[in-house]
Amino acid sequence: MLRRRAERMYDEELDLSTPIAWESEAERSAAIAFFNAAFRAEESGLTQAHALADEVSRWDPELGECLRLYGDEEGWHRELLTKFLAHIGGEVRPMGRVTGTFHRLYGRARRVETIVLTNLMFETIGSTTYRLALREARHPAVRQMLAILTRDESFHVPLNVHFLREALKRSPPSMRLKLRAIYTALFAALLGSAAASRRRALAFDRIPFRVLAGAYAEHLGRLFVHESDLDFAPPELLLRLFGHSRRALASSEDPSAISVLSAEAAVDRERVVVTALGGAPSAGLSAGASARQGSARR
Repeated sequence: MLRRRAERMYDEELDLSTPIAWESEAERSAAIAFFNAAFRAEESGLTQAHALADEVSRWDPELGECLRLYGDEEGWHRELLTKFLAHIGGEVRPMGRVTGTFHRLYGRARRVETIVLTNLMFETIGSTTYRLALREARHPAVRQMLAILTRDESFHVPLNVHFLREALKRSPPSMRLKLRAIYTALFAALLGSAAASRRRALAFDRIPFRVLAGAYAEHLGRLFVHESDLDFAPPELLLRLFGHSRRALASSEDPSAISVLSAEAAVDRERVVVTALGGAPSAGLSAGASARQGSARR
C-alpha cells in the first residue's frame, strides 16, 4: 500500500494561484498559528518514524520500510505546509508553550510501542481537527490543504495500529499495563489541549472548545472499542463529560477508523472524498481532484 502511495505522492500540488481574502488580520494570524501546529505535528511524525525505521529494520526489514515510507509522507506534508504558510504570509515559528511541551514529551519516548501509541493518538486528534475546520473553510486553497491532511491521516491511523500490534508481539506483558496508563493520561491531556488551542486558532477554525474537546473524546474513545486484543478503554468519566459513553461508542454503526477496511478505503488518494466532520455530503472535497484542477489552470 505504502509503495503504491509513494509512487504518486509528488504528483499532487497545491493550487496557490489565488490570494486568500481574509475577513480580518486576526483570522489570518489564527490561520498561521493553526497551520504551524500542523507543521510541527508532521515534523515530529517524520523524525520519529525514520528513527523507528532504523531500529525496527534490524528485526523486521519490511516493517522498517513501512515506517520509513510513512515518515516520507509526513515529510511531504511538511513541505506542503511550508509552501502554504508562505502563501498566507506566514512562516514556521517556534512552538508555543503547550505545543512545545507535548512534542518534547513525545520526543523523549524511546520504546517503539510508546512512540507508536502516542503518534496514533496525535494523528487521531489531527484528523478530527482538520475535518471540523473544513466546516467553516471557504477558500479553495485552505480547503485543499485541510483535505490533504485529513485524507492522509485517515490512512495513517489504521497504519499506526498495525505498527502497534507488530511491536507488541515482541513486548513483555508489563508493557501493556504501561501503555494503558499512557493512553489514559494522554487521553485527558489531549482533551485539555483543546482549550489551549482555542486562544490561538479560534478566529480561523471557529471551533468552540466544547465542540472540539467533545470530538476528541468521541474519536479517541472510538479508536479501540472493537479491538479487544489491545485492551484500551477510554476513561468513562471524561466521555460522559462530553455526552458519550463506552457503550454508545461500541454500539455505533460507524466503521472503525483503525480497521483494515478503513485503511484500504483510504489507500488510493485520488479516490478518497473528504467530508467535514458533521457536515453535509456537499462539504466533501477530493483533494487529488482539486490539485489536478489547479495544475490544469496553471
